This record gives sequence, C-alpha cells and structure tokens, in this order.
Amino acid sequence: MTTPSQDFSVLVISSHRDQHLTNLVYGLNRSTLKPTELVIVYMDQPNPATIESSIPVRVVHISPTGSSTLPLAAARNAAAQAASTDTLIFLDVDCIPASTLCETLLRDLHSVGGLVMAQPRYLGPAGFPPAEGDDGLMRASIPHHARTSLAPPGGEPPAATDRYELFWSLGFAVTAADFELIGGFDESFTGYGGEDTDFSFTARNKGVRLSFSSATMFHQHHGVSRPPLQHFADIVANSQVFNEKWGRWPMTGWLAAFTDRGYLRWMDEAPTIEVIRHPTPGEVAAARVDAPY
Repeated sequence: MTTPSQDFSVLVISSHRDQHLTNLVYGLNRSTLKPTELVIVYMDQPNPATIESSIPVRVVHISPTGSSTLPLAAARNAAAQAASTDTLIFLDVDCIPASTLCETLLRDLHSVGGLVMAQPRYLGPAGFPPAEGDDGLMRASIPHHARTSLAPPGGEPPAATDRYELFWSLGFAVTAADFELIGGFDESFTGYGGEDTDFSFTARNKGVRLSFSSATMFHQHHGVSRPPLQHFADIVANSQVFNEKWGRWPMTGWLAAFTDRGYLRWMDEAPTIEVIRHPTPGEVAAARVDAPY
C-alpha cells in the first residue's frame, strides 16, 4: 500500500470514556502511517485522561450547551478548528483503528476526495487481545449486518454511494477545505442524534462525494439501549430541528418506537412532535441490552 506523504490530524471527542480512549490511542500508536497530531476534545470533563502516546496530542475542553452534556456537533467543530493540518480523520472514541486505517483512508481520500467512511466491526464484552494486533481484533469482532456490503474488499478503491442517510461519523476522512465547504456540523443540534445525517445532507447539497472505504475500525463494546431512551430529549429536539430544516424526519425508527411506547404523539407526515411523557429512570434502565450495536 502506498500513500502520498502528507500531514494529517486524527480528531477524537470524548466524555468520561478514558479506557476506550486509551485503547484508541493504543491503536494509533501501532499505525502503519501515524498522524501528525491527535486532537482530543473533552466534553464536560475538566480532567483529561492520562494516556501514553507516541503522537503529539492537542487537548481542547468545551462545556455542555443547554441541558445536554453531549454537545457532539460543537465538539467536532472545535476539533476541526484546533487541527493544524489540512487533512482530517474523525474517529469515534469507542473505535480502535486497525493498523492500516489511517493509511487506507488517506489513500482513498487522495484518490476520490469528499467524505470517505471507514467500516466498523464490533467487539464483544470480553474486549480485545492487544498482543495479537489486527488479527486478534478481527477474530474478536463481528461486522455490522446492514453495512458489510457497503465497503469494498480490502485493497479495492473506495465505493461511491448516493445513500447519504447512511453516513456515520464513527470514522471518516475529509479535507479541511471540504469540511469548511460543508460548514462543519450544525450546532443547532445540541445533543445526541441527527447531526450526522444533517452534515451528510449538507455535503450532498454542496456536491461533496460520499464513499465507503475498506479501512477498518473496531468498535468497543459498551451495551446499547433499544430504543435509546437515555437520549430521548435530545432525539426529540434534534428531530424537530432536522424536520424544520429538511422537510422530513430523521431517526424515524426511534421516533416510531417512542410513539409505540406512549412517549410521543407523532406521525411521519406530521409537522411537529408532541411529547406525552418522558421515560422514567426505570424504563431507561430496562431498555439496556447486551448487544454489540
């Protein structure tokens, strides 16, 4: 694999995910092509994690906005603003990069431009065997059932798509110029949900290509909620913001699940969402499941 030599920044946002961040940095330290810098934006976490990195680290702190403790859009924008290079790789704090992730993403970005997404694999609760490298991570992980077919085989060129609604910010590469053209993440989305799809829809409107890469990242296990009741207020508020901007609802599966459980009065053709009640702490806890995604 050959990649044009260039400086690039890896951007990570985190809030009290210190062990996952440590594992992410472990992955970066063994990269076949190391970044010029690692930019970490801490959300509502004044004391940064102690990490061992062979890569220069730049730290940024931001406070929550409004009632949300996860200002994801603002944090990603802060990371991009803090970066000193013109090439950006956004990596979710829960993801351990394969040793070739950075090299593959940069090769593909240089080839096609636009937004180039990595493909996730999911680790189980046992974690990962660090001494076994990529082979151990592959054995300990499974692909996402709905996304396996999107990425090309290893070594193949990135696959272009018009399915912009499938964009995730788990791991993707973009030039600083294209990020600025898109306008960054819309900070009208103040918490969890909707900001990724809004970002990709804006990219589509600006003529920015979306591609899937064979670059691999390993998502660390943390359990999930079905539906994600812990983000109920953010999802409802951000869905309304999205609908007012795009004339359609995002996250319809979650909105339907909230409606079926009696929390909302909502229909796909309706212009607004009516909140009937918020989930109780017990209901939030009961929605947790031990699943990879």
